Amino acid sequence: AIIIPRKKSNKEAVLEALASTVQRDPTAYPYQFQDDPYLSPRTSVEFKLFSLSQESGRAAAKYFVNSNPKLFTKDFAEPHIPCLMPESVALRLEEVSQEALEERISLRKVSAAVEMYDQLLQSTAVSMETTHKLLDLICLYCDRDPVQEGENNNAERIFNLLPERDTRCYSALIRGMVKHGAYAKAFNLYEDLLNNRLSDVHIFNALISVVPDVRKKNNERWDLELLNQMNEQKVRPNLLTFNSVLKALRQFSFLAKTFSPQILNEMKALGIPSLATYEHILTVFFYKSSSGPSNMAVLQDVLTELEGTSFTCQDPNDPELGFIHQCLDNKDLELGYKVHSLVEVGENWRLLGDSYQQGLYGRFFNLLCLMEDIDVVLKWYSRIVPSGMKNLLQALDTDSRLDLLPTIWKIKTLGHDNKVDLVEELLSLMARDEHSQVQESFAACALDVKSVFDGRPKKEWSTSSLSHISILLLRANKLQKADMLQLFKDKNRVPGALLSSFLTACRCSASPQRAVELVQLSAAFSLPTTPELAKRTLAEFELNDEQ
Repeated sequence: AIIIPRKKSNKEAVLEALASTVQRDPTAYPYQFQDDPYLSPRTSVEFKLFSLSQESGRAAAKYFVNSNPKLFTKDFAEPHIPCLMPESVALRLEEVSQEALEERISLRKVSAAVEMYDQLLQSTAVSMETTHKLLDLICLYCDRDPVQEGENNNAERIFNLLPERDTRCYSALIRGMVKHGAYAKAFNLYEDLLNNRLSDVHIFNALISVVPDVRKKNNERWDLELLNQMNEQKVRPNLLTFNSVLKALRQFSFLAKTFSPQILNEMKALGIPSLATYEHILTVFFYKSSSGPSNMAVLQDVLTELEGTSFTCQDPNDPELGFIHQCLDNKDLELGYKVHSLVEVGENWRLLGDSYQQGLYGRFFNLLCLMEDIDVVLKWYSRIVPSGMKNLLQALDTDSRLDLLPTIWKIKTLGHDNKVDLVEELLSLMARDEHSQVQESFAACALDVKSVFDGRPKKEWSTSSLSHISILLLRANKLQKADMLQLFKDKNRVPGALLSSFLTACRCSASPQRAVELVQLSAAFSLPTTPELAKRTLAEFELNDEQ
């Protein structure tokens, strides 16, 4: 049922309600490739080229729009889509004022904002709120590198000019130093902060994450000093605090196995674990250890805990679902099913990360081909159409179900026909199955493969491919539908072992001219079977004087 919201909280509410009634189709092309079906990529190389080309075109269009904003003044989109309109980058306020400073901050013009701030200080005071915004801007974009520029960067200069410094000012500067690699200076500034009895959770989160990079000795690289100070100052930790602690603990194997479960239990009590939390836990107990029974049990426990959970991104590391691929790499079918069901919950698939991480379906299908019954494999194949066709061919061969090869070939959504090794494997399996009852289907499949190669001149025929196609067509008596002799001439490749069978097919179809051409082709390549072919042709065909 469609639940129409009584009150539209935003302009997309009705569209979101309709979208909630439709399940995601994992076999569909990603949205980014749906603009032009003709150009939709079929191989990994085409995928990369398409993505880079699309991003390049988008950047070029954005540059043109922003360079000529007067040509793009009409907004046709409803609701308004800011990224399709020119960016407002021109400064409108030129006089020295706090409003002009805030305009430069909102437009992220760091140098102009600093210059305006200096001019304002000569005549009047700047509000603390605006100063906070300016410090945030400088520390985020770092107009001068604090590591290389020493004490001369604008963030520290403005900070030192302030008559009063509150927690927000310290927070901006310390987090900026951590972001840009000035860890030692960040801790020095934190000591000054403690003397002033000021602090907040964001400062602790930033410092905790880099403790192992600051302390040189192993016994100093992990201590509870920062956490004890948080407790003394009654600073309430948040999700990023716990995740920062877990991330820092990953570098200390023994300590990590001691403290990580305690931290996780406390997070569960607060109801705040995220995907990154479990990634850190598995790094401690699973990745860095041998995959023995106890470590596999940890992986099982994590997946059981996550079962049926719909996640939202709460931590910058949440999209890194590395543990999903570890589950599939361990050849455990039960884990594979749990992983797939987890990805299918809500919109968890959006957290898979980059295109490599999104290769989950192919890896899951490869696991099915290795571990599952062939009938179950085929059901999954029709559902998710992954890229693991080679494993599917091996599974069909193992279960003696080569009669399904023509059906599999018809599903070419992901460009299997572009992969020469897969095509040759397919032809080889069909040619080997000489007792199959579906020789007609095999021949039709072989003709389809030939038409694919004929339509792509750059595709290079191998001798084995020509031989296999010839065998399949001979068995089904369909040589007349494909001019194989001409193909042999064009490609300068002749399967000599098959020429006798070709001659027999010419006799069955009463084609003396083809038989003569066959003998001439064999002679042109100086094949040892030429005398025998010539003798048979004279004996089995009625030839005219010209022939």
